[in-house]
Amino acid sequence: MRKQFISARDKFYNIVKSALQKDGWRITHDLLLIRIENITDMYIDLGVKRIIAAEKEGQIITIEVKSFIGTSTISEFHTAVGQFINFR
Repeated sequence: MRKQFISARDKFYNIVKSALQKDGWRITHDLLLIRIENITDMYIDLGVKRIIAAEKEGQIITIEVKSFIGTSTISEFHTAVGQFINFR
């Protein structure tokens, strides 16, 4: 049985998405699914693509939006680092 984890949108999600689009990035995924060996699914907030030049055509990045505005900044930092390690 596959577990799913879908996080809530961060407070700054729409601001980051809009800024990326204004800078020429095309949103390719609005929740990018990462499947881990039939064990679990994780989602990164945005998958984006930007065509910079012929030699870099098709460059793709993924973005996880974090605001660190909760009651414990260090706890949120550790959560973000853990997510980064999982995604990597």
